[in-house]
Amino acid sequence: MLILGLQKTTLLDYPGKIASTIFTGGCNFRCPYCHNRDLVMPPSDVQAYSTDEIFEHLKAKSKVLDGVCITGGEPTLHKDLPDFIKQIKDMGLLVKLDTNGTNPDMVNYLINAGLIDYVAMDIKHSKEKYNTIACMKNFDISPIEDTVSLLISGKMDYEFRTTIMRECHDISDMESIGRWLSGAKAYYLQSYRESEQVINPIFSPHSVETLQEFVNLLRPYIPNTSIRGVD
Repeated sequence: MLILGLQKTTLLDYPGKIASTIFTGGCNFRCPYCHNRDLVMPPSDVQAYSTDEIFEHLKAKSKVLDGVCITGGEPTLHKDLPDFIKQIKDMGLLVKLDTNGTNPDMVNYLINAGLIDYVAMDIKHSKEKYNTIACMKNFDISPIEDTVSLLISGKMDYEFRTTIMRECHDISDMESIGRWLSGAKAYYLQSYRESEQVINPIFSPHSVETLQEFVNLLRPYIPNTSIRGVD
């Protein structure tokens, strides 16, 4: 595991839980709005955490923590992810996985092995425009479709979420996404926020009023749709 970040305590990353968040390095997407540039494209002199450091922290906080969030980067790129998670589960902690959905086999394995308790999957755009955000060479939407289907048809607790930008997402895009994700348990529209770590800082947020219009459009498809990231 390449672990490049640790947030020792969070009340936000795992819904309803006190958690630590572990940030893995490396990603197969190059989303221009991503605010974790140094995780996606780690500098050559990056200082990584050892797994011993991580587990020492979790052991010290085990009486306080409910669970652990594993995010990135893209965690499912790491072949040793199941073994890493198993050690966390052996401590009696819940595990939430954040993923871009490009590795459905890994997600399916983790679910069937009982290694994860919650999945948050990023939906970048409508199917038709997906790679305008992902910026992936030789892009294939089918693994992402497979992960969406896996989550919607299964019993795993999950959410879908999209970071919404004025330059990228309009009402017709939301309609397309709504049809695609119809029947999902939960969908969150995350308002774009500026950051010094953004890969390409050319974006801006929609107004709260526009986001609410999107929510109203989406609720016939996904009743549990709401907004995040708006004060």
